[in-house]
Amino acid sequence: INRVQYLQRATPTGVGFLQPLRHDHHMTRFLFASVAVVLVACSAEEAPAPVVPSEEATSPVVPTVEADDDGRPRVVVLGTSLTAGLGLASEEDSYVAQIAALADSAGTPIHAINAGVSGETSAGGLRRLDWVLREPLDVLVLELGANDGLRGHDPLTLEANLREIVERTRTRYPGTPVVIAGMQAPPNFGFMYTTRFAAVFPLVAEETSSALVPFLLDSVAGIPELNQADQIHPTVEGHGIMARNVWRVLSNIIDTLGAPGA
Repeated sequence: INRVQYLQRATPTGVGFLQPLRHDHHMTRFLFASVAVVLVACSAEEAPAPVVPSEEATSPVVPTVEADDDGRPRVVVLGTSLTAGLGLASEEDSYVAQIAALADSAGTPIHAINAGVSGETSAGGLRRLDWVLREPLDVLVLELGANDGLRGHDPLTLEANLREIVERTRTRYPGTPVVIAGMQAPPNFGFMYTTRFAAVFPLVAEETSSALVPFLLDSVAGIPELNQADQIHPTVEGHGIMARNVWRVLSNIIDTLGAPGA
């Protein structure tokens, strides 16, 4: 059994990382986007999701992010290889880090914590949620579902997993704002499946009073120059667009957190 350890650190830009130390509109645009989802999820074969130690096992110590008392909200992004920034030269090129840069530019600095793992499914995200929640957070961003779509998982199961992640987060930290990043399934599973799959994200967002990013890869998927040579994972520029897609929604929440009486 491989033992997995995690690292969480803060940088001067307010970006932290939670990750394994080892091993890891128009129909044409929709089809390109769907293919991108398939390819992104292929990272599941390259880097299997790590086994999270159980409560009975020896658990890693989660260091406290530096300067937590400086008033910056802690934004944790729980996701897949898209969040982890697979293939980028630096983790600080990821959309999570670029969101922190956008927040700084807007005068509303945050601690952005990257909890992305390549190959992650919604079930995997749910399994490691308790570990992630050992450190406090002010906002949770959920980027899960691409690998569920690749594997043809039942959308009802995806829906249940996302809902439970939201509910358990708010049980631990009542009133926590949540942002759900929408995703699309590959077309080879048929129209009925892809339609049901895409409907999960707005449904869970509405039913849990969460904010919604309609499609994380909007204006990135299927555009060669915005993706790496493998045409699977976005480039730094692609991550920049993803960051703006999220920030358009997240910025409203951050503004609310900073309001008097929030």
